[in-house]
Amino acid sequence: MFRKKYSLPVLSVLCVLRGGALALWLIAVVMAAATMAPVAAQFGGKPTRPQVETPKGPVRQVILKNCASCHGIDDYAYYALDRAGWNALIETKHKGLTVPISDADRSLVLDWVVAKFGPDSTKFPRAYVPPEITTFFTDAEAEALLGRACTSCHAVDQVNEARFSADRWRVVTVDMRERGAVLTDEELERLVEWLSRVKGINPNQ
Repeated sequence: MFRKKYSLPVLSVLCVLRGGALALWLIAVVMAAATMAPVAAQFGGKPTRPQVETPKGPVRQVILKNCASCHGIDDYAYYALDRAGWNALIETKHKGLTVPISDADRSLVLDWVVAKFGPDSTKFPRAYVPPEITTFFTDAEAEALLGRACTSCHAVDQVNEARFSADRWRVVTVDMRERGAVLTDEELERLVEWLSRVKGINPNQ
């Protein structure tokens, strides 16, 4: 029996048409799985990490040369230690490694971490995973929350004059909650969304 021959492009089209139902079914399965995934999974299940800016002054070059060349400094925010505690932590972290740092440079680093992350500082939480939000603040709602949760510790000008990305606003807001701002997880995320929308890094904001 005569079998009609098709060119490669025509065969490709036929295959796509015949497999269309299967493709649609696979898409439906994937979309259903995504909607059923836990909220943490939709955000990658990753806790928010702190962001520590490299300091200015003589200690900056010491950190860039001896610390940041191998690892970041964000994890420092997870600790609140005195000088002896920081010295012991550094020894533990670098056990078995050769770290050619002078006593003077080491002292500079210890001075900085104790001043910024000393025993009286507030440790950044390790377990905050941003929840998914489906409703968003109006300007009036966000400003009311700022008035309730933030201005008991500082003037609202500190917020109004800042311009950050969403990730940076989240770090700032989580840190403020650790310091006493009363916010639920959902309020925190809705505030972060509003701040990044209204006071983000876009020059027009």
